[in-house]
Amino acid sequence: MTRHPLGRRVRRVLAGATLFLAVGAAAAAAPSKELPNVVAPLTVAPRGNPAKIVTSFPAAGEVIAPGALVMRITFDQKMDSSGFAFTAGANAKMPDCLKTPRLLNDEKTFVLLCTTAPDTAYSIVFNANRQGGFANLGGTPALSAGLAFGTNNEDGPRDVDDALKISKLTRADVPIATQP
Repeated sequence: MTRHPLGRRVRRVLAGATLFLAVGAAAAAAPSKELPNVVAPLTVAPRGNPAKIVTSFPAAGEVIAPGALVMRITFDQKMDSSGFAFTAGANAKMPDCLKTPRLLNDEKTFVLLCTTAPDTAYSIVFNANRQGGFANLGGTPALSAGLAFGTNNEDGPRDVDDALKISKLTRADVPIATQP
């Protein structure tokens, strides 16, 4: 039987399914010190196909009561929380919204706190410029998408709790990001 120069340590490391790399001949010949079995968490995601929006609140073309609005957009795959881009669409207003949407725990749904006025047409374009905008975990920018909706002149939600209920969300889904 041929012995490996690192002897028992190699067998022990291989048996524990830990990866050990010796760098250069000096490292292989150095006296062995016990290495800690620390493995850093690492997620590798393939770039894959671009994500697309599959549902939203309000829905495209929907007319809602004005006031507080928790806008919700859900993509067809898990998303990176650090990138987002939205702007006003053509021939309509952009609702007044916070600057940063929050990615919910499902990692597919973003929520954004906004306010809307009565009898107004709104239009939002997500990822008009795809670079630096919404992207999946592999870094592939999401497809650009537009959302147009309107408001009537009825009494609408006046606080976040009422807006969450209308958006079919819970208090755990508050649309305020606590981290950039």
